[in-house]
Amino acid sequence: MTTEAIKLELEPREILGKKVKQLRRQGTVPVHLYGPGVEARPLQCEQKQLLRALAAAGNTNPIALSVAGEAGERLTFAREIQWNPVRGDLLHVDFLAVSATERMSAQVPVNLVGESPGARETAGAVAQVLYHLEVEALPLEIPNEIEIDLAELVDPNAVIRAADIPLPANVTLLTDPEAMLVRVDAGRETAAAPGEDEAPADSGEAESGE
Repeated sequence: MTTEAIKLELEPREILGKKVKQLRRQGTVPVHLYGPGVEARPLQCEQKQLLRALAAAGNTNPIALSVAGEAGERLTFAREIQWNPVRGDLLHVDFLAVSATERMSAQVPVNLVGESPGARETAGAVAQVLYHLEVEALPLEIPNEIEIDLAELVDPNAVIRAADIPLPANVTLLTDPEAMLVRVDAGRETAAAPGEDEAPADSGEAESGE
């Protein structure tokens, strides 16, 4: 499935260094465009417009950047997003330019859906071990997310590993295939009962040592 890139128009930026505080006070965020075969350059964007694009793109959707007054677009991914640790304001964004015809790696979020029969049977819970899978694909063919149906966890001891996840033919798994993504943590009631070979409880009768 081909992903449609999100559109975002930037403006050239002449204010550099510490002076970018002026831009931020005006609601403008300094950004930086870089990548293979691209001349790195400073740009800027209105904060609300940039926030909308970043929210829509997430970590896996590409953003088609254009620059006001210039022809053409560049396919990019948002990288190194910086936030003010106190106020939460967006401070700076780096955009990595990529080629639509060259494969790249990406961290794709794992989304759990449904309910596990194994967890329900044991009054247990589902434990998610990995929250992302690393894959390789063309920029416009990177999945937005990887969905795991918990209905597959039928057995109380069931696990789902990276190799168990079906991926499109054009997407290659880079995460260790044996890496565990999800497992069932059984409830207390499934704890092993005392075996016959266990020592019996103290009956209160003590043998005489005399």
